[in-house]
This record gives sequence, structure tokens and C-alpha cells, in this order.
Amino acid sequence: MINKDQVEADYKQIQDEICAALEQLDGKAKFEEELWEREGGGGGRTRVIQDGNIFEKGGVNFSAVHGQLPETVKKALKIEQDDFFAAGISIVIHPSHPMVPIIHMNIRYFEMPSSFIPGQEPVRWFGGGIDLTPHYIIDEDARYFHSHLKSVCDQYNAEFYHRFKLWADDYFFIKHRNETRGIGGIFYDRLTATEDLTWETIIEFSKSLGRSFIPIYSELVKRNRDKKYTDEQQLWQYQRRSRYAEFNLVYDAGTKFGLETNGRIESILMSLPPTAKWLYNYQPKPGSEEEKTLSLLKKGINWV
Repeated sequence: MINKDQVEADYKQIQDEICAALEQLDGKAKFEEELWEREGGGGGRTRVIQDGNIFEKGGVNFSAVHGQLPETVKKALKIEQDDFFAAGISIVIHPSHPMVPIIHMNIRYFEMPSSFIPGQEPVRWFGGGIDLTPHYIIDEDARYFHSHLKSVCDQYNAEFYHRFKLWADDYFFIKHRNETRGIGGIFYDRLTATEDLTWETIIEFSKSLGRSFIPIYSELVKRNRDKKYTDEQQLWQYQRRSRYAEFNLVYDAGTKFGLETNGRIESILMSLPPTAKWLYNYQPKPGSEEEKTLSLLKKGINWV
């Protein structure tokens, strides 16, 4: 059975572990923490790191909120109960180096306490995922990233990686650009227990996914942090950041949920990059690394 207080405590611990490891990885910048309370109930710990050796801006946020759901959210979720509890960690890192990728991770738990009626299945689920947005797609890094995620998924269910990889391809898609946000990863939502999947397995998978963040990102940073780059490559980085911003503001469900439940604006929009550029009708040079990256921003690529 799920103990939401224990889920909250576990997520807090994972936030602490990730922040300590990222500070060590950067070697300069430290996280600034802001504790906040939500007017409708609950609160969180916003932690931001910026202007470091590697990280230009990043956030590792924890929240545990509760209260009444707005009608718009109830309709979107297709549920009737008014009350909710939601806990989660949300991470976005924007590196200063064009060869180090943007990374995003989220793990979360949601329940509606008033649905806990004896003899009936209550409304509750887990969601989350990790996806990678390289400014320049490096084949070896993409294969490493997806292979590591598959190994995490395979510990808990042989179908998780394939199922959640396809879900990520569809979710992290910028429809108005007809391109994926990056090379995807895994994404899942409303994951509940079934005859073949216990709540204990789902909880442990959620925590393992959270703890996979540091070994995955540390390896990618170390592979690329010392590479030389040009002004043109940094301009391309800013161009790719603009696509990231477009997705988060137009399509991201977490951003919409936070805004519609009276969440904290600074925490919700932490995912936006510090600097981005929108170049008019940019066309990469034929045969360039920029053109290669654009050619790989599509669904269905098998990196494993």
C-alpha cells in the first residue's frame, strides 16, 4: 500500500542527493534554496544553481501540494473529486557549454483522498520520465543515454522501456516545428497497479529513475565539458534553447498544471533557459553538424 508521507520523504531525500552531486560536478556554483507555501495547501523547496563552471542555470525542485482542483483541471483529468495531493521532483539543467546537453527529469505521485472508499479502487497514480535535449546530437552519447534508461526499466518490467520510449517520442514533439525537442528518453503517466504490476514495484521504479539522473548526466558532462567550441556553435545553442522554451510554454502538461493550480510562478518557469535566440528562417549549412542534428529530431529512432 502507498504511504504518501513516505513518498514525500523519499522524494525529498532524492532531491538532496541530486543537489549535492550536481554541486560537486560543477565545482563552483552552489544551490540557492527558497522554501515556499502554496495558498491552497502545501508547498515546496525550490533550488536553483546558476553561473557555475558548467551550469548556466538549473533547478532541482521538490513540491508536495494539496487542496481543491480547479474545474479546468478536473475536466482535463476526467475526474469528479475535488481534492488532491501531488508530490514530485522536477529538474531542468541548462549548461553553458554547447556540447553538454540540456536534461530534464520529473518523478511524481498524484492521489485524490476522497476517492479512498472501501471496496473501490482509489484515484492515484505515478508519472515521470527523463529526456535529453542535445544542442548537437552525438551518436555515442545518445546510445549511452538510452541504454542506461533501458537498463533501469528492465529491472522492473521488460515492457517499460519500449512502451515509455514511444510515449516520450510522442510527448516531446513540437508540433508547430514538426520536430522532437531532443532525442527523447522515457515518459509515463497515470501508471497504476495491475495484476502484473504491484504498487511496490511502481514506487521502487520511480525512485530508481530519480536516482539514475546523476550517473547518467555526470557521464555526459564529463564526456563533453572540456571540448572547445566556437561563437557560431554557441549561437546554435541559443537557437536550440528557443525550441525548448517553445515546447514548455505551449505543450508541457506540468507547466499547465502548475499554472492552473495556482502554483509558484518562479518554480514553474524555472525550466526556461537564461538566454535564447529566435533567428528568422535559419537554415543550416549542407553537411554541417547543425544539419545532422536537425535530421535526427524525429520520432522512432532506435538508439539501443
